[in-house]
Amino acid sequence: MKQSIRDKLESLRGRLDELDRTLASEEATRDMDQYRKLTREHAELGPVVALYENWLQSEADLKAAQEMMADPEMKDLAEDEVKEIKERLPQLENELQRLLLPKDANDDRNVFLEIRAGTGGDESALFAGDLFRMYTRFAERQRWQVEIVSANESEIGGYKEVIARVVGNGVYSKLKFESGGHRVQRVPETEAQGRIHTSACTVAVMPEADELEDVHINPADIRIDTFRASGAGGQHINKTDSAVRIVHLPTGIVVECQDGRSQHKNKAQAMSVLVARIRDAQEREQHAKIASERKSLIGSGDRSERIRTYNFPQGRVTDHRINLTLYKIDSIMDGDLDDLIGALSTEHQAEQLAALAGNE
Repeated sequence: MKQSIRDKLESLRGRLDELDRTLASEEATRDMDQYRKLTREHAELGPVVALYENWLQSEADLKAAQEMMADPEMKDLAEDEVKEIKERLPQLENELQRLLLPKDANDDRNVFLEIRAGTGGDESALFAGDLFRMYTRFAERQRWQVEIVSANESEIGGYKEVIARVVGNGVYSKLKFESGGHRVQRVPETEAQGRIHTSACTVAVMPEADELEDVHINPADIRIDTFRASGAGGQHINKTDSAVRIVHLPTGIVVECQDGRSQHKNKAQAMSVLVARIRDAQEREQHAKIASERKSLIGSGDRSERIRTYNFPQGRVTDHRINLTLYKIDSIMDGDLDDLIGALSTEHQAEQLAALAGNE
């Protein structure tokens, strides 16, 4: 193990000891916000330090086994133990390196999921509906909650645009690689000749801000309009101007929310979406600068970038960023995204490890 990594692990072990003493003191619970912050840090450091101590013990066991090899009666037993430990140590070191990789500050955040129909007309809108169902089913498997913020349904089904808030543990960490262009190849129900059509949708996954103050918005830079909501909702929805539209004048970003009956609730929700979009635009601009210097294996996540193709006649889904093809389109469209998301996360970690090795 490199000395720089070992020094960092020793520092983390010292920090965990310090947290143990602090949390055990009587003063620890006087400030509950600080107490929650410290317990969260303790929970994050615990597994890392435990694995490091496992590695230290394995190092000590290796040294002891090597010393035993000098004893003729213990040589065979010692050789087996040395072999077993030498196989285990690299695995422990690789796992420790992964645990030390910089964490995305947004990983634990809830997200706003936006799906927009693109090229392909009605078929694109139907595919947008299929994608929304796919993510909803995946969310159900993760025990997350999905709340529709706004939806613009097409005349024959599906969505021209749908925005939803997804709430749960580690939502952004699982969905963050889903942003980009999604392409579908299939025979539309309206196609009499049986020809395969190609349509596309764009998906945006944006971490929800903790507070509106995360992004400063000058009140003079926004225009808020209220209007009568349309769509399902009974008599009430058409009697009051409860729907809200917010326009951010400097960027031209427009957000509408008409899901709730309360104008106040719709305004708050629309402001949350606006903040998330502004933060997302700022982060994508920053990522674009980084990507121009060093292209990411996962891709830039740009909305215009085609990241995945769903080919129904062949029963396959291909993620173009990592050249992964899976022949299980039915289960994927039913929300079984674990293989795709796992492969993307693994590739991202591999890139981070390569960058870490290059910097040392």
